[in-house]
Amino acid sequence: MAGVNKVILVGNLGRDPEARNMQNGGKVVSFSIATSDTWNDKASGERKEKTQWHRIAIFNEKLGEIAEKYLKKGSKVYLEGAIETRKYTDKDGQERETTEIVLGRFKGELT
Repeated sequence: MAGVNKVILVGNLGRDPEARNMQNGGKVVSFSIATSDTWNDKASGERKEKTQWHRIAIFNEKLGEIAEKYLKKGSKVYLEGAIETRKYTDKDGQERETTEIVLGRFKGELT
């Protein structure tokens, strides 16, 4: 049986999308979104909120164009992608690792 790697998020952009050209000639559009969960604390009755930040990378050309054109800081967005962890070398030569929600070339949804 094949595995499933699917992430669905609804949240608000923390900054405007940023487009970068890759070495292979492709383009990636990236941004971060915040998702929040709220609940009432049973002990105090106080309303609590926890916010999580998620890095998004769009490799799908058409979805990237839509994100650049219509999404801005504060926009609410629904997206479907896959969670991926990758290694890269930063500008100082240090190996780094990052985990992102990726909307791939032939996959992904953005509304």
